[in-house]
Amino acid sequence: MAKTKKKLIVVIPMPGIYLLDVAGPADVFAAADKQLDGKGGYEIMLASPVNTKRISTKSGVDLHCAATVADITQPVDTVIIAGFSMPLLENGARFFQWLHDFYPKVNRICSICVGAYALAEAGLLNGKQATTHWEYSQQFQQRYPSIKVDTDPFFTRDTNIYTSGGVTSGIDLALALVEEDHGRELALQVARKLILPLKRPGFQAQFSRLLEVHRLENSIGGKLYPWMIRHLKEDLSIEHLAQHSNMSVRNFTRVFLKETGVTPAKFVEKVRVEVARRYLEDSDLSIDQIAEKCGLGGLISLRRTFLRHMNMSPSDYRRSFRTSLQEIEN
Repeated sequence: MAKTKKKLIVVIPMPGIYLLDVAGPADVFAAADKQLDGKGGYEIMLASPVNTKRISTKSGVDLHCAATVADITQPVDTVIIAGFSMPLLENGARFFQWLHDFYPKVNRICSICVGAYALAEAGLLNGKQATTHWEYSQQFQQRYPSIKVDTDPFFTRDTNIYTSGGVTSGIDLALALVEEDHGRELALQVARKLILPLKRPGFQAQFSRLLEVHRLENSIGGKLYPWMIRHLKEDLSIEHLAQHSNMSVRNFTRVFLKETGVTPAKFVEKVRVEVARRYLEDSDLSIDQIAEKCGLGGLISLRRTFLRHMNMSPSDYRRSFRTSLQEIEN
């Protein structure tokens, strides 16, 4: 019986990326190829976006690419942009033009983590929905206002363009692509082989920080933040905050919104959720006790507020992120 031709997956590693940006998705496709045993599997090629075929990574492990992108002549099924090198924003015009011109020749194109910058610079995401690493979401949205940025999901699809969030989201995306190509059963076999969930529960929000306090340190919100932390159980109404800041309510509200981008009430709620997260991660306090300490009333109120910001319940968050010496020892 003749073997079915394999799909060529071209992975483009950017200089200075995390090794997992490449290794994670590549291993998913390699595991799928082994399971398929020649029946329409995958061939993986590393292609450099720059003139050299040697690409350095953050871990110090160098990647040796089979070709540069300009050398590719064979039919390609999927292009994966693995991460991004920010200096390319200034000097990557040639690569972005290649990406723009090559896109119509492929079945689908994907990005991992901040690899979405490359797709955006090539003009492929204009008017489309996309995601990227939560830490870069605001910067990304400001630079590309025509793109509909949503950093809740681990990955998104708009037409035949796929974008994924943080580094490990590339694994989530690769499993989804295998499922798209060969069905759920094969994707599940690969996930079991690699000891991975086929579909990871939750959203990027569970890994993100609600408040970038270091960026707000010179704002009125940043200056109030340490005091808020110490008084979460107290009345943190706009009137109380304005009084503590020796400002009128009207002026306080105007300045606060201008400097932080959120209303005082929303800021206080985010602070309370952030502190609740710390208690869930590091303490043995009950959820009722955490709700009281954070000024969030009771369990029902905490759950409702937590779901709104984190897209998961406090109990689920604790199970996912709590670590203790006892758990490690066990």
